[in-house]
Amino acid sequence: MAIKGKINVTTIKSFRPEDKRLNDTEIAGFHARITPAGKIHYYLFYRLDGKQVNYKLGTEGQITPAIARDLAKEKAGEVAKGINVQQKKKAVREAQKKAAVSTLEKFIELQYQPWLYARNPKTAHSFIRDLKVNFGHLMNHQLSAITAWEIEKWRNDKKNSGIKPATINRRLTSLKGCMSRAVEWGVIESHDLNKVKAYQEDNSKVRYLNADEESRLRAAMRQRDQDIKQQRDSGNRFRQERGYELLPDLNQRHFADHLEPIVLLAMNTGMRRGELLSLKWSSIDLERKNLTVLSENAKSGKSRHIPLNTEAHNTLSHWMQDTGSTGYVFKNPDGSPLKEIRKSWATVIESAGIDNFRFHDLRHHFASKLVMARVDLNTVRELLGHADLAMTLRYAHLAPEHKAAAVNLIG
Repeated sequence: MAIKGKINVTTIKSFRPEDKRLNDTEIAGFHARITPAGKIHYYLFYRLDGKQVNYKLGTEGQITPAIARDLAKEKAGEVAKGINVQQKKKAVREAQKKAAVSTLEKFIELQYQPWLYARNPKTAHSFIRDLKVNFGHLMNHQLSAITAWEIEKWRNDKKNSGIKPATINRRLTSLKGCMSRAVEWGVIESHDLNKVKAYQEDNSKVRYLNADEESRLRAAMRQRDQDIKQQRDSGNRFRQERGYELLPDLNQRHFADHLEPIVLLAMNTGMRRGELLSLKWSSIDLERKNLTVLSENAKSGKSRHIPLNTEAHNTLSHWMQDTGSTGYVFKNPDGSPLKEIRKSWATVIESAGIDNFRFHDLRHHFASKLVMARVDLNTVRELLGHADLAMTLRYAHLAPEHKAAAVNLIG
């Protein structure tokens, strides 16, 4: 008998052989079938030119329910345009044989990279670059020779060299994604990298600034700002003595450059570095004290609205007076968005005497202060843009009074 439900991790976990088939409730034709032995395959059923086709999307373990859902949407869209995706798949296989797409490097070059660029050109370049750097030793390997044992050896080497488990997990996920596409496109029959389980991570440890560290950071930023303005004054005196054209007087600005407003905004909104550097003035409403993180700039792929507290609002107001209100909020002289702030950030952190604190930890700092101010975790989740509460739960231990109040209800 067939059952109905949205195909996701939860429904697939409860999928039993006696159910035989699970029809998705949102995407027409998208379904999963389970064998008596418990193996699950994903399909898309469609009709084209009077013909009925059951297109295999992949197998659980090789691809996740989320990837299967994305594939179902993608293939359904092609079918709607009159494309017979089953025939297209066969044609691709034949083309692959002719092109001899057999090594990881060739697969990436001829198929995976073009596909990534078509989906998200903004992230494709860095993704492919990291994949080649992290797995350079595998580029000349046949795809079928990239086994779980091969990856376990790589992973042990990385762990022994001191690389953090979370970093290793991210790198492994990128390779698994690449190999899963090779399976879905028929380049190889299967891969066994799903046997390499991710390292368990302790997400309960959150690095945030204590009151003294925050005070030192703020003081270091103000001192840096004054130093830059004094250097500009000195440089202009030198220019004036020699009859050179003077540079703009920074004393007329609230901020000497971009670093302090970026840090203050991160501390008061919890925005990621990429979200801050891609922020445009058109996404900010100072009158209503609100800014929008657009879906194309958000890691989750979903837009979110963040209220501006007094410091965030004042920071943006002053920065607008300093730089204008068009284009990117943080930009280069030619109007292009800033790409990096690592050097200036490292300098100010060193000046403040703060150890083991990354720019991304400002996001943890924002969330931690909210939780310690008794803001509920779901509101924190919404402000951070987490897809579910699981990621936000890492901050729960910072509100011990909530747990104490709970147990006291029955005490």
